[in-house]
Amino acid sequence: MINPRNNLLDYDELMRCSRRHFLGASAMGLGALALSDILASRSAGAAQSASPLLSATHFPARAKRVIYLFQSGGPSQFETLDPKARLREMNGQPLPASVRGAQRLTGMSGNQAVLPLAGSFTSFQRHGRAGIELSDLLPYTARIADEICVLRAMHTEAINHDPAITFFCSGNQIAGRPSMGAWMSYGLGSMNADLPSFIVLVSKDAERDQPLYSRLWGSGFLPSEYQGVQFRAGNEPVLALTNPEGVSPHARRNMLDALRELSRDALMHEGDTEIDARMAQAEMAYRMQTSVPDATDLSTETDETFALYGDSAREPGTYAANCLLARRLVERGVRFVQLFHQGWDQHGGLPGGITRQCAQTDQASAALVLDLKRRGLLEDTLVVWGGEFGRTAYCQGRMTANDYGRDHHPRCFSIWMAGGGVKAGHVHGATDDFGYNIAADGVHVHDLHATILRLMGVDHERLTYRFQGRHYRLTDIAGKVIEPILA
Repeated sequence: MINPRNNLLDYDELMRCSRRHFLGASAMGLGALALSDILASRSAGAAQSASPLLSATHFPARAKRVIYLFQSGGPSQFETLDPKARLREMNGQPLPASVRGAQRLTGMSGNQAVLPLAGSFTSFQRHGRAGIELSDLLPYTARIADEICVLRAMHTEAINHDPAITFFCSGNQIAGRPSMGAWMSYGLGSMNADLPSFIVLVSKDAERDQPLYSRLWGSGFLPSEYQGVQFRAGNEPVLALTNPEGVSPHARRNMLDALRELSRDALMHEGDTEIDARMAQAEMAYRMQTSVPDATDLSTETDETFALYGDSAREPGTYAANCLLARRLVERGVRFVQLFHQGWDQHGGLPGGITRQCAQTDQASAALVLDLKRRGLLEDTLVVWGGEFGRTAYCQGRMTANDYGRDHHPRCFSIWMAGGGVKAGHVHGATDDFGYNIAADGVHVHDLHATILRLMGVDHERLTYRFQGRHYRLTDIAGKVIEPILA
């Protein structure tokens, strides 16, 4: 579907464009007058959120909203979601050359003379009616085994953190493309005009191993009103949200009305839709002055709810508190909520490190699914849990009886999904006995994105935006829906 704002302008509109804008938007200064994205079709005078691209979804939507629990750093599948008895049997023996083949390694382990196989220190048990095998480090996730769908054959193209995280968040390894949430906001709009349609939460209690950048939830070449809004811990979730001392709400409203008139005049002369986008953001900030304090006030939650998420849920900014806040946000109509939890990059000290990570995240992740279900929200809320890649079957560096680490492994790894039209109590895909290569039903990052959009009722090939002479989409020129996991 082509952005309706990309249509050719009529003669009157063309005459209102500045010479600078005319030359900047004309291809090589010649050719057709394809002046894209000049005037927004929405009324500049209305205090409203961004108009969605799609007036109706392409398919019946199974999910209305998404909560993405992004585990930054790359959780080891061998200690969480993909049991490998063969690794434990062959612990310490070299990785067979036939298994590795000609696949590249990172510079951190590529110079090792021997790649010793590292069996997991933890055990796996079967859970739920389907008997899904899950790590003993995930006792709470085990309780929702009948609610989740485990994808054990994910694969990606990037072998280092920054391009891998960028790829998962935007569908491209190169920075500058719109993020998943931005595409959702652009295509589907908001369900609550008083809150952003895309909100980001970052755990304050996570280990800071790999950096996070605001471009991971940016709007790229889409209008800036579609970028994610980061909520922070503390009394001021959004910076500068409250009025300065001496400025009343009435005075603020008058200022915005005056700014809108000035912006309307500038838009008519300059033809730059970012003017309109900035005005939309200013109006949103005005409405958020009342909506955000209500949404982020956890004091109204019951003791039973805090017990469900864990003691740390009482402290704003922790992973548990952010999971609880995510539920409150989707209750209020936020379309896409993305949580980032760092600390999964265990090149060494993996037994202790991943045990701490699971202890921090397991209870709250499972509680979110249970809480959504008991409130009747899980059916149309899609929850995704996973990182940017997996870990190697072999040990990086020196391995001892009680300590080892794993390098990055993009060839195959695991994530889980729940709710929102996904098949519950199901395992999709398989890896070989060493967990090194895909054995069946591989799922690429573009496939995951295509499936998430399909669950939201969107055809990933038809949600496009024209930029620099071509139509872009989240899945670029690839991606297929994972039909077997749809309920």
